Amino acid sequence: MNPPVTRRAPGKLLIVGEYAVLTPGRPALITAIDRYVTVTACPPLHADVELVTDLVDHPVALYRSRDGLRPHQPHDAVHTEGTLAHLISVIETTDRLRAESGLTPVPLRLTVRSTLHENGTKIGLGSSGAVTVAAVHAVTDFTGMSLGAEMRFRLALLTSITLDVRASGMDVAAGTWGGWIRYSPPDRQVLHQLMHTGGIIAALRACWPGLSLRTLTPPSTVSLHYGWTGRPSSTTAKIGHLQHTAWWHSDAHRRFCARSAQLTDVLAHALDRDDPAAVRAAVDAARCLLRSFDQQTALGVFTPALTALCDAAQAAGGAGKPSGAGGGDCGIAFLPHAAGSEELHRRWAVAGITPLNLRTATPQFASPPSRIGPHPDSALPTPGTRITRTAP
Repeated sequence: MNPPVTRRAPGKLLIVGEYAVLTPGRPALITAIDRYVTVTACPPLHADVELVTDLVDHPVALYRSRDGLRPHQPHDAVHTEGTLAHLISVIETTDRLRAESGLTPVPLRLTVRSTLHENGTKIGLGSSGAVTVAAVHAVTDFTGMSLGAEMRFRLALLTSITLDVRASGMDVAAGTWGGWIRYSPPDRQVLHQLMHTGGIIAALRACWPGLSLRTLTPPSTVSLHYGWTGRPSSTTAKIGHLQHTAWWHSDAHRRFCARSAQLTDVLAHALDRDDPAAVRAAVDAARCLLRSFDQQTALGVFTPALTALCDAAQAAGGAGKPSGAGGGDCGIAFLPHAAGSEELHRRWAVAGITPLNLRTATPQFASPPSRIGPHPDSALPTPGTRITRTAP
């Protein structure tokens, strides 16, 4: 009987690149934050597959069928199609990988704990990506499949796009490597088709045009602050609406993506140089670009609370912007290091913004890769290979 395995993955905040990062090859800057999803894989107690999370008030028992995992109890279908969908996708995808490798499914129980919510409410910290990364790591290690970090990232992204082909994978990248990352996504439509026609192994081994990842050195002369509006926002709903508008297929969209890519690289360069004035200017420009985007699309990115959050950052001597899809959730502010934070938080309190005590999650590995490109660097395991277990 395999011993239990516990793995965890951090959440993320998007610094710059909102909406443009949905387009293959267009970059965003992200930082992993020190709130985590923790997944433990162990032998099940009663069923072939058991899922236990702090978002469902009872264990959910499942069985493997020709059509995938199905709940033993019909009333649990609402959970398997909602709260537990990412966990189920992880198990089904790794089952496919095992089958293609000549291996049989392994009975297992997954227990999930998360600190990526505020009093049980979603706050926009990439919980879906984090749970996918942590679960892929725990399941592959528990079932004896030795996968390197890049291959786990690829498997986690393939898992994500089986649920939503629009998923950029930036939260998966942050959850896999931690730290600060410049990331651009591959074409997920192509990967989805490749999985369908060639299988999981073929998709993992393929070249992923557009994929680019570079780790950045965290800034030391500016401090990053996080504020929560108290209002959750659905990224999926906003993306779904946007991609059905005429704007999505217009020259304005292409210009927006090009300008966003330019600002992403300007900010990355400013962070690499640790230049606080350049960081502020780039964040101000990104805020202006996002506001113009909001006016063009009428998507509702800037709520009164997010506008107040940004204005407070500027009044405190820094620069602020929404983080992510907007319409609620979080915003960020950069301030000169150790300057203006009390003033910022005072102004946020007046505006009903809750400061979040978040720090950058340290890189997951002692020597994270400086760059990752479209061609896979990691090898897939030989069928039946066992791993040597190490501490998470």
